Amino acid sequence: MSQTDLLQRGKAPVPYPSTFMDVWDDVHVKMPCSKTNLFPVVNEETRVLQSRWGLIQETLRRRFTSSQDLKKSILKYNAAPAKKWDFTAWHSYCTQVLEPDAAQHLLGSLLPDMVQLALRASELCTKPIPLLKEGEEHSVTMSQEQVACLLANAFFCTFPRRNSRKSEYSNYPDINFYRLFEGASPRKIEKLKTLMCYFQSVTENMPTGLVTFTRKLLDSPPDWNRSDSPLTRLHVTCEGTIEEDGYGMLQVDFANKFVGGGVTSSGLVQEEIRFLINPELIASRLFTEALGHDECLIITGSEQFSTYSGYAQSYRWSGAHQDSLPRDAWHRRCTEIVAIDALQFRSFLDQFHPSKMNRELNKAFCGFARPGEKSECLSAVATGNWGCGVFGGDTRLKALLQMLAAAEAGRDLAYFTFRDVRLMTDVHNMHTFLTERRSCVGEVYGLLLLYYRSECTPCRGPRPDLSLYAFIYQRLGSSSASPSPSPSPSPSSPSPPPPRSPDSSH
Repeated sequence: MSQTDLLQRGKAPVPYPSTFMDVWDDVHVKMPCSKTNLFPVVNEETRVLQSRWGLIQETLRRRFTSSQDLKKSILKYNAAPAKKWDFTAWHSYCTQVLEPDAAQHLLGSLLPDMVQLALRASELCTKPIPLLKEGEEHSVTMSQEQVACLLANAFFCTFPRRNSRKSEYSNYPDINFYRLFEGASPRKIEKLKTLMCYFQSVTENMPTGLVTFTRKLLDSPPDWNRSDSPLTRLHVTCEGTIEEDGYGMLQVDFANKFVGGGVTSSGLVQEEIRFLINPELIASRLFTEALGHDECLIITGSEQFSTYSGYAQSYRWSGAHQDSLPRDAWHRRCTEIVAIDALQFRSFLDQFHPSKMNRELNKAFCGFARPGEKSECLSAVATGNWGCGVFGGDTRLKALLQMLAAAEAGRDLAYFTFRDVRLMTDVHNMHTFLTERRSCVGEVYGLLLLYYRSECTPCRGPRPDLSLYAFIYQRLGSSSASPSPSPSPSPSSPSPPPPRSPDSSH
């Protein structure tokens, strides 16, 4: 029976090949179940190497009777960092947050189920997982069951060589969950609630679809100054969120160059929240090297398992979520997320330098463009205040840059200002003004360059006297810096992103 037949019957695809291929090199993930995963043991003054996977199996199969048992187990096969790792958040979650019955279920049922899932690594993940290295385009497709197995191993901190940024994986995100267990921050408690909800769901009822991770490069940046591409349609709103209201659209992850950012540590803003409620995204941290300036990561098919409220310090897990989105021909959820990392600016003026604007335009275009696909087949882009907040980006500049990148990619834009009514009005008015004048990408880009030369270069203070939007209105001869509002044009009716055939499957 073929993989497609299995998917159409709602069954999990069978791993290929049928037996584990043990590879330990610099271009594939070093798996915890590899026979090369060894640790030294001194026995009668003789130093011998023993199987770390054997120790992991022996240790994790022991009964969990208290929160301390997980700590003891993980430190048994992670001896080197034992004195540094802190399990305060985990102990608080088990002893102070959970009711006694829930804690008993966690220790006596859920953790053992997760152990069984993790220890099936050699059975489920039989094909070597390629590292998505910087400067190389490549795709990895896995079943949701394989992803769940990898995340269970991440929870139990079994991945070798991944506990220090001084190792060969220094240019990769953390994957082992040890930072999730540390500290007394309420954020960690809410993260644990969210992720344990995922593990509860997949151990009770394993989903049978696929998830594809694609590293994409920008071969040749557009000539922004000469582009005659017209601006595409814009829908801007201060209500809703990308994940809730961006169905059928390309949904932007405001990424860190290390995808997932601080999802397993202290971070809890847009990217981390998305990785928490769609935990399959976290698997990308296992094999995705830090993104270069001309690269993005596209994840197709991840499923949402939790709902939430709040943001950052106010984030709260709200409960389990039943994802009802349809699946494509490859049985992937019709959710396409693109991770693009913005630059961080310590000085407000820096972001208007032509080289910095070019970098952000090219990064966004890399994420939005789909060479070879007709623009009428492309869904709108669902985005918002990318690279603003702690990264110091100016919301109005970022909105304009994303308008240009979307226009050059031939896609409409749905822009979420996250309750900022004034920003919604300003962005809408600017887009209306430019489209009514039939301004093209090249003309607007030229105005950005002129703004830098005439307003930013001679500026002696932290900010120019004239704002970017006021400058554009002035230069293009507007009598008012705030045109009267008119109904916001809506993007084309959202439709699921066209399915792409997975390039490689595990």
